Amino acid sequence: MIKRELYLNKIRPYMDKNLIKVISGIRRCGKSVILQQICEELENSGVDEENIILINLELMEYSNIKNINEFYDLINKKINNKSRKTYLLLDEIQNIENWEKLVNSYLAEGNYDIYITGSNSKLLSGELATYLTGRFVEIKIYPFSFLEYLEYKKTNNKYLNEYEQFKEYMKYGGMPSTFDFEEIEKTQYLQDLYNSIIFKDILAVQ
Repeated sequence: MIKRELYLNKIRPYMDKNLIKVISGIRRCGKSVILQQICEELENSGVDEENIILINLELMEYSNIKNINEFYDLINKKINNKSRKTYLLLDEIQNIENWEKLVNSYLAEGNYDIYITGSNSKLLSGELATYLTGRFVEIKIYPFSFLEYLEYKKTNNKYLNEYEQFKEYMKYGGMPSTFDFEEIEKTQYLQDLYNSIIFKDILAVQ
C-alpha cells in the first residue's frame, strides 16, 4: 500500500501534541492503513516499539471487550512503562460504548499521544466537540484520489494507459479494496459496502 502523504502531512504537525487525533471516514477508505503508517513513522523517529499500542477493535482477539472498563484494563496491561510517553492508536473505537470517557481520561493523565479512528455517525456527525470537550483535531480521510489511485496502480505497472485508468476510476471510485478485483467482484463489493455503511454506521446509531 502506498503512503498517503496528503493525510500524513496533516497529522504530523499534531504528533506529540496534547490533543486527541481523530481520524474519521467511511468504512474501508484506508483509516487502518494510515494508523499503521503512523506507527511506522513513530518507530522510524526513535520511539520504542513497546511504547506504541495499536488496537484494532474489529479483530476477533478483541471481540470479548464489551465496555470501557474492560478496554481500560486491556490497554493498561499493554503499557510497559508509565513513566515514559505511550502512543495509543485505537482503531474503530466506536465499537466501545462511552469510548469518549476513556480517551478523555488518558488525555487528562498527560503522558499519552492518542490517535483514534471511527466510521459511524457518532464520529462523523460534528458532535465530537461535545464528546471530547474540544481537546481534539479531526483529520477526515477519503477514498483514494485519482493521483493516489494511479500511484498505487503504477507500483505493479509503470506503463499504464492513464485515460483507461481514469475511466475505470470514474466507474468504480477510489475504495482501495477494489483495486485488484475483477469487474463483477468490484460491483458486488461496493454494493455490500454501501449497504454496510447505511445500516451499520448510520441507521444503527439513530
